[in-house]
This record gives sequence, C-alpha cells and structure tokens, in this order.
Amino acid sequence: MIPLDDLDRALIRALAADATQSAGALGRAHGLSQPACWRRIARLRAAGVFRGQRLDLDAQALGFGVTVFLGIKLATKGRVSLEDFERAVTSIPEVQTVEHVLGMYDYRLRVVARDISDFERVLRRRIMTLPGVGNVEANVLLSEERRPGPLG
Repeated sequence: MIPLDDLDRALIRALAADATQSAGALGRAHGLSQPACWRRIARLRAAGVFRGQRLDLDAQALGFGVTVFLGIKLATKGRVSLEDFERAVTSIPEVQTVEHVLGMYDYRLRVVARDISDFERVLRRRIMTLPGVGNVEANVLLSEERRPGPLG
C-alpha cells in the first residue's frame, strides 16, 4: 500500500469515471504538467492501485434484458471442492461475477440473460448441473443505481 495524497485521489476518481483520459488532459484538469501526471499514474499502476482497464458494457444494448443474483449453497462441500465448483461456474458465459461469501450461501452469482425464459434455460441446464449445487435462491434485478466507490 502506498500513501495517497489528495491529488492521487483526484486522479483515481477521474480515471474511474473515464479511463480513456490522457495524462495531458488529466494534468490540465488538476494543475499538473503532462509528464508529472503521467509519472503519478505510472506510480499508482506500479503499486497495483489499478487492476486494468475495462469497458463498461450496457447489457440491455447487447440484448441481455434480465439480471439475476443467485445465492448458491453447496450441498456437499466434502465431496466437491470449492475449486471444482468455481472452475465450472466461471466457464458459463452468462455468469458475470462469482463471489465466495460468508453467510446463508456459499456463493453469490450475477447472471445475465436475454429474458426470463433464457434465464430459466441457463439455470436448469448450466447452473443446476454444476458440481455440488444444493440450494439456490434467485433475486431478479429491478433497477440499479451506480454510486462512486470509497474514493468517489
């Protein structure tokens, strides 16, 4: 962990909002020269503050109108390793995130589908056939509001 000053935090917020901004544009917006801004960004990247750059895809524009959160309780943890389950579930393209959690369920999945019928197909043919799956609880996403993270 590296010490962050207010300028580092401002650059992180700006890049989190739009990672395509150039060091020159970021520098002008925050009172830095392009080389000074680039050095700060390189220092943050080298320290592991940034894990990469990703596109923020619009699932609905791509034809995925339904998002479902699944809570999965493994039936037999002794016979099926967590790694076997994780390896199998991450190979399903509709599964966007896999979170190993503590609580009522062992895993929380974010699954996208074209519609409810498509989700039912994914659930029956892909998720329910995974090694060790026991109880499954589904919660359909009605709306989502994105909020800034801890540095926002």
